Amino acid sequence: MSTDSTTAVATGDPSSVHRGAPAGEPLLAATDLVAGYLPGVDILSGCNLVVHPGELVGIIGPNGAGKSTLLKALFGLVTIRSGTVTLKGEDITNNAADALVRRGVGFVPQNNNVFPSLSIEENLQMGLYQAPKKWAERFEFIVDLFPTLGERRGQRAGSLSGGERQMVAMARALMMNPSVLLLDEPSAGLSPVRQDETFIRTRKINRAGVSIVIVEQNARRCLQICDRAYVLDQGRNAYSGPGRQLMNDPKVIELYLGTLATDVETATTKPDLLPGSSTPPTP
Repeated sequence: MSTDSTTAVATGDPSSVHRGAPAGEPLLAATDLVAGYLPGVDILSGCNLVVHPGELVGIIGPNGAGKSTLLKALFGLVTIRSGTVTLKGEDITNNAADALVRRGVGFVPQNNNVFPSLSIEENLQMGLYQAPKKWAERFEFIVDLFPTLGERRGQRAGSLSGGERQMVAMARALMMNPSVLLLDEPSAGLSPVRQDETFIRTRKINRAGVSIVIVEQNARRCLQICDRAYVLDQGRNAYSGPGRQLMNDPKVIELYLGTLATDVETATTKPDLLPGSSTPPTP
């Protein structure tokens, strides 16, 4: 496959796994990860990932490729059998989730990501249980990002729409001021309009200085907002490169995306969905 500036890079060659990544020390790095849920059954088979400060990195691929498993392995929820994960150069392989939160890693699962019987404010307080004295500072940050949450702080989370719940889940993960946020299919189950809102919020969080790794089944929307992305297949890196290059690469389209005409038009008419857009998104 061509490796010029207009095409993505197949990553069978280990030297090309992180093509397009910025130079310098990565914030988060996973190297040759092997992990799975059952003894002797590997879901990840030598998976690699790097995230640099300020990046929004996407992970796409077919069902069963290992995308969500990779996030859970990074967050200590799936045992890594071999390989390493580092944060700011320090080994965090198989660290417990609560320890990772203290070290600056946030995680938003796909399901069961809010406490439905609690108010919005109480959900946010749960996200700050390790540092309650920082409530005023962090709540101000969240309300600046998502004014709606401040206006409706007393509303029960269980009464919110799916998109609103996703906003609360993201906000709760941000309460501990993470340096990197892991998002597991945040648009799943949402209407197209709510999906767009979720992707705009994701980019807004990234612009606020939080590095993000996002796993998505909605591959085309994901590639529109990402600085870089990885395509996983059968637990391995298949392709990597800048999101726009992957989105327009003929081989990636053929194997994973299908026709992109409608989505390319959407990307050009909705600048909020494009990396580096200066148009302020609405929460």
